[in-house]
Amino acid sequence: MCGRYNLVADAQAFVDAFQIMNEFDWQARYNIAPSQAVPVIRMNAQSRKAALLHWGLIPSWARDRKIAYHTINARAETVDQKPAFRAAFRKRRCLIPATGFYEWRQLGKSKQPYNIRVKEQTLFAFAGLWEHWKSPAGEVLESCTIIVTRASQALAPVHDRMPVILHPSDYASWLDPVNQDLPALKALLQPWPGELIIYPVSRRVGNPANDDPSLIQPLAEGIPDNVEH
Repeated sequence: MCGRYNLVADAQAFVDAFQIMNEFDWQARYNIAPSQAVPVIRMNAQSRKAALLHWGLIPSWARDRKIAYHTINARAETVDQKPAFRAAFRKRRCLIPATGFYEWRQLGKSKQPYNIRVKEQTLFAFAGLWEHWKSPAGEVLESCTIIVTRASQALAPVHDRMPVILHPSDYASWLDPVNQDLPALKALLQPWPGELIIYPVSRRVGNPANDDPSLIQPLAEGIPDNVEH
């Protein structure tokens, strides 16, 4: 799963990486957690625009927003089948920008968090879905989920799952709401084939109240075998 990530970027970085057409201000975040408002990139009137959405997808048919606790991630293997995600997979796909994400490795009775980055891309994007929900009382909320898949060979020593990271050449196809080639879209949901930078970080990242640059600083010890640092 992907339950925590970081996004250390400014407004110009969003324009350069994703060609968004709207003004969008963002302050660096080092510990983004579920239920928070997170940036997503969507197609809107033939252009890409950034918006803040609730992390934890709420399907249009949900009676209340509590379902969002269980829908922060969608499994790539079943995203086109599960009732909570299949409609969004057909029509409401998005990019979720990140500069790194955290996974926890079991070490005896404790867990060690690691920060994972894409070696060639400072700013990259997870494959995401979004939904528009209106409660019986009239509350309107737009929400999103991050699609996850099996871990790449590089990440497997740390965790068995990872978020789907899309190649920039696939952004347009993924975002296009008219694109209904679902088998081709699902084929994009693979482990990242490129190099990853993986290193242990402070256990302080486990508390979402902590959000500062020290969280992405590498620890001097505790790096497992076959993991780059």
